[in-house]
Amino acid sequence: MHGVELIEAAAPAVAVRADKPLLRFITCGSVDDGKSTLIGRLLYDADLAPDDLIAALEADSKKHGTQGDDLDFALLVDGLAAEREQGITIDVAYRYFATDKRKFIVADTPGHEQYTRNMAVGASTADLAILLVDARKGILPQTRRHSVITSMFGVRHVVVAVNKMDLVDYSEETFRKIEADFREFAKHLRFASVYVLPLVAKDGDNLVHGATTMPWHDGPPLLTYLEGVAVEDVMRIAPFRMPVQWVNRPNLDFRGFSGFISGGNIRPGDIVRILPDGRDTRISRVVTYDGDLDSGVSGQSVTVTFNEEVDCSRGDLLSSPVSPAKIGDRLDAKLLWLVREPLAVGKNYLLKIGTKTTPANVTGVDARIEIESGLAAPIRAGETLAFNEIGEAKLSLETIVACDPYVENRETGGFILIDRITNETVAVGMVKTVAASTRRVEAPLTDLSYASMEGVEIEPASYRPAPKRSLAKAFSWLLPASVSTFLVVHAFVRDAGMAAEITGVEMGVIFALYYLHERFWTRYSYGLESHRQESGNDPGL
Repeated sequence: MHGVELIEAAAPAVAVRADKPLLRFITCGSVDDGKSTLIGRLLYDADLAPDDLIAALEADSKKHGTQGDDLDFALLVDGLAAEREQGITIDVAYRYFATDKRKFIVADTPGHEQYTRNMAVGASTADLAILLVDARKGILPQTRRHSVITSMFGVRHVVVAVNKMDLVDYSEETFRKIEADFREFAKHLRFASVYVLPLVAKDGDNLVHGATTMPWHDGPPLLTYLEGVAVEDVMRIAPFRMPVQWVNRPNLDFRGFSGFISGGNIRPGDIVRILPDGRDTRISRVVTYDGDLDSGVSGQSVTVTFNEEVDCSRGDLLSSPVSPAKIGDRLDAKLLWLVREPLAVGKNYLLKIGTKTTPANVTGVDARIEIESGLAAPIRAGETLAFNEIGEAKLSLETIVACDPYVENRETGGFILIDRITNETVAVGMVKTVAASTRRVEAPLTDLSYASMEGVEIEPASYRPAPKRSLAKAFSWLLPASVSTFLVVHAFVRDAGMAAEITGVEMGVIFALYYLHERFWTRYSYGLESHRQESGNDPGL
């Protein structure tokens, strides 16, 4: 048996920190494929459930269970009264557990089409998805929909759990057909790994221990695979991102900016860029409830202070100045439409991305993702997205936002659309590209250099010398002139050495005069021109 410990946590957003690696995964798939039963049996076989919970499970199984005299392991996860009465999953249920090798946060998500939004919530933070398939039914439309959604939300590792193999007499042929069908369907979904295994969730076959009933399968059982699957924590090495959630002002002597670090790390002394304004500033302190930190890393909630008073508020994004986030008011995005009322092109919604909320409207829908293939197909004129459909759309925002493409950062590249009348979340979206209308974004604010942090004046590009260009320009006329000088002097003095010395002195003087002209006269001319324009004396105005 695996040594297992229970991890107490108040909310699913709380990160579990220890030496062991953490894996977040979800169970998804169509209705009644056995998602809750799989998690319940997995926890039971791993000796996680204490005696009082087992006693409650026995009583609940007699009252609500669907397994006759046997334990209904789904009741370990399904906690809502409506879930127990109907025998379905409605809300997302999180469970926390650990083995000797790894810690886990599992989200049991609903399979019903009307609760797709809840499934999307679970997928948005997952590293891996366990996709349940009923061996009798094979790949269903909802199975495909959940596969597309998990890929859309950036889940790159999938376990296809072909459940209820006992109801097909443990047929290898049935299993191989389902495996081939899924791999063919998923070849466009950008999964990094796909592991397909047969199991019987209610009996525990191939969950914690191998199954003697299916000797033709030589892969590891589910828990062993989950302990060993390699999931990269790419956000630790990503560029720094921290959406400002709250301006922390407890007294007159402290002004900090609190938020969740969504990528990279930060240390006192580092320079950050405040977006969308584009102002660079330097971090003074990284503060938590337990005191100051030497550094803050992705996954932590911290408060940072600056070494100067600058304008920064909720909705701003603190970003690496070396690899800053994109800013703009035009988005190309993927949308998952969540409500019965179809998407209305041109209707005004609220878009919430990170901690920023701004009015927005969908200006057009370019394509729809076909559930059967997982590929985008052109949409006919006048059509939009209906309930649970996924498509590619263009959005126009009222204000500038700072964000990243979703494939680069899930935290700063994901957003929701909210109906302004009902306050209902109508869609979730993933940013593909960001653009800015020319009337909105002013480039100078986003192009500040580190020199501005040290009080060094930044010269306008209009009068900065271009050394290589100036040198080439000088040689283009100086070399022929010098040759001419040498020939004329030599004709008079008949001494090659003296002619060379005179020519050399001339070249040095001309070079010095040319440098002074390029360095100072151009700057003076630029300043004079600027003064004319500002005073209104420029005849060109």
